[in-house]
Amino acid sequence: MSDQQSLRLILAAAAFAADRHRTQLRKDVEKSPYINHPLELARILVEEGGVADPEVLAAALLHDTVEDTATSLAEIENRFGPRVAGMVAELTDDKALEKSERKRMQVVNAPGKTQGAKLVKLADKISNLRDILDKPPAHWPADRKRDYFLWAADVVAGLRGVSPALEASFDDVHARGLQAFAQAA
Repeated sequence: MSDQQSLRLILAAAAFAADRHRTQLRKDVEKSPYINHPLELARILVEEGGVADPEVLAAALLHDTVEDTATSLAEIENRFGPRVAGMVAELTDDKALEKSERKRMQVVNAPGKTQGAKLVKLADKISNLRDILDKPPAHWPADRKRDYFLWAADVVAGLRGVSPALEASFDDVHARGLQAFAQAA
């Protein structure tokens, strides 16, 4: 893929995600635009993980579109190709399952993901932990935040070995969070 094709793919994915998430907001007190989250994943992958694969970056931008918007995997595949759609499929929770079962399945399925999906999932957990520390969801008590941190570590345990740099970023924010929760208790 040429540099021009790579840029086109990434920008098309960003525009598509922005359109599909246009009415959604994050759970923080400021109700940040949802698109900030997929954009942050792409930034983490590039700046902290050294990831340059345009299809992985496109999958990061699109990772929540099927799960959280009226977008199908067939649409992702038609617009962005089978590899991007495959990663998005790996990153999409089955909303027909109870939340506790979806969370359990993330832990179970983490080790079997492709390298690209593991990178995106790792960036997703880094982003979510940072948001919980810096821009926490409104109405989340300390024990819910701590429980999310503990569960995220279980997910990331199955992703280990894919990116030492991203794993170090995760370990840093995870340790900061556990320290903050211990001090608050």
